[in-house]
Amino acid sequence: MTILDVDVRHEQGSFALQARFQSDGRLTALFGPSGSGKTTIVNAIGGLLRPDHGRITVKGRTLVDTKKGVFVPKHRRRIGTVFQEGRLFPHLNVRHNLLFGRWFTPEGGRKASFDHVVDLLGIAHLLDRRPSTLSGGEKQRVAIGRALLADPQLLLMDEPLASLDEARKAEIFPYLERLRDEGGVPIVLVSHSVSEIARLATFVVVLSEGQVMASGPAAEVLRHTNVFAQAGLTEAGALIEARVCGHDDAYGLTVLEARAGALTVPRLRHPVGTRLRVRLRARDIMLSLKAPEGLSALNVLPGFISSVDEAEGTSVDVQLDCGGDSVVARVTRKSVDELGLKPGLPVHAIIKSIAFDPEVLGITQPENM
Repeated sequence: MTILDVDVRHEQGSFALQARFQSDGRLTALFGPSGSGKTTIVNAIGGLLRPDHGRITVKGRTLVDTKKGVFVPKHRRRIGTVFQEGRLFPHLNVRHNLLFGRWFTPEGGRKASFDHVVDLLGIAHLLDRRPSTLSGGEKQRVAIGRALLADPQLLLMDEPLASLDEARKAEIFPYLERLRDEGGVPIVLVSHSVSEIARLATFVVVLSEGQVMASGPAAEVLRHTNVFAQAGLTEAGALIEARVCGHDDAYGLTVLEARAGALTVPRLRHPVGTRLRVRLRARDIMLSLKAPEGLSALNVLPGFISSVDEAEGTSVDVQLDCGGDSVVARVTRKSVDELGLKPGLPVHAIIKSIAFDPEVLGITQPENM
């Protein structure tokens, strides 16, 4: 089912937006640098901007159709919005800030459970506190809860982590993952961070200068590093699903099991059986024609080359199939020539365990990304 269908054209001063994409993902990420068109699209979806031309539908409901003269006012769109700052009412405690969201939904249309939303976001212990006493991450969780209690059909999140430091981001990530997997409300997330969208997104739209450069399932889009030139060619990579299968406390390590093989990473707090989304960055992978011996790297994944992308400068993306998991390595053109890398060739992907930063390991449900 198509959750979000966007096909709009809009001019604003010297900026021209021409964006078209369809998403069926639980969390659709709009990625791109400042001025790429992310906020313009969000404003068009939310009803803060009337596009010059085009059509927008959410779950089959038409919100904008310029040919037919349709423009649903923002207060009738049933779309919740969470901004960079929580924008909570300082004179109300958390409970009453949350209940404020209820006022926008008629009693007969109220389906979201207060207790479920509070549990989902882990804010029960905050209900009697004022916003001034909350951390940045706690404020954002309350703001998300307030939006959910208005029973939206779609939740827009405009760079909700941009104002948080790394500690507060780490605090809120698990709740955003639960919201994506258990909240029942599709999300559009605006971000300029590759690590954020790699951890959270199920569908990615990459924007540049008002144009859609790529769109599709996160695992497919993120493995093409050339799409993320503005963020640095080495930031993207493969997304694979793995399961925690054991811990080695003597050495402070955790073993993950993926279709590609076993992966050893620094010790995680997740219990055995937890399913994780793992990002294997293209810059962290080396290739060998033979099974390596005498190396300090703990992770060696056998596979074969599925494709070799066209060269961009000195580097080339080599796409691998490792037991059914797609992996990408970024290597030099010289390495491609000297090793004779070509489709069908068996190789071994070598990954250092320290390459697995906590920010690239996210909890996921056993569903396609």
